[in-house]
Amino acid sequence: MSEVKWIKLSTDIFNNRKIRQIEKMPDGDAIIVIWLKLLILAGDVNDGGLVYFTKEIPYTEQLLATQFDRPLAVVQFALKTFEQFSMIEIVDNLICVSNWEKYQNVESLDRIREQTRKRVAKHRAEKQLAASNVTVTLRNATEEDKDIDKEKEKKDKTAREALDDFCIFDSVKQALLDFEQMRKKMKSPMTGKAMCLLVNKLRELSADEETQLAIINQSIMNGWKSVYPLDERRSNASGSNPASAENGAAAKFKIHYDN
Repeated sequence: MSEVKWIKLSTDIFNNRKIRQIEKMPDGDAIIVIWLKLLILAGDVNDGGLVYFTKEIPYTEQLLATQFDRPLAVVQFALKTFEQFSMIEIVDNLICVSNWEKYQNVESLDRIREQTRKRVAKHRAEKQLAASNVTVTLRNATEEDKDIDKEKEKKDKTAREALDDFCIFDSVKQALLDFEQMRKKMKSPMTGKAMCLLVNKLRELSADEETQLAIINQSIMNGWKSVYPLDERRSNASGSNPASAENGAAAKFKIHYDN
């Protein structure tokens, strides 16, 4: 992965309702410091919000206590609090920061991808100048090659397999599986790539668990092949096409993150 030396934090982080609740808890200040250190650790790992010592060794509570230089009991209470507030998910002993995308600077990431693209183009130009009989073996795959491989994997995976790649609420995952079954009954089954696009669109519409469930259930009840903002229910009650409404001014909405 491209090396990223930063994460993005909002200047009103201490006005966040979850952070304000944590501040009032015993050891609240220590728990907030642990939260910030956990975000930085996720940025250092740089794997979609996952936090691990190595890919084979997940962080245990004891390892985190040592890493953060905090008492074990405080770290245990902090992780429990983060999980209850849906700030993290713990799956197969792996910690995943929820809504990791909002801590990333999109413009800087795009700049890194562009730099990678230029390095790849330069390498290919140099390779074309070499003798046609010379075989060059690349020991390290470039970031662009990895992206291509990932896209191919998404296309080859089933919708259910693709869904397992996302850190999402269990209730939302089950609702998406119900949606996928509905699509099958409509004789319009979903590919792995289609499921990835649907999850990303759902995350753009809302980061809240209950709202995401309501959006999915809305599409199931109406037999829609995609997901749409909840405020489109009135306009669609008269039979209008949600896909065309999505392209109009009525499709504009504001995303609010709780974390």
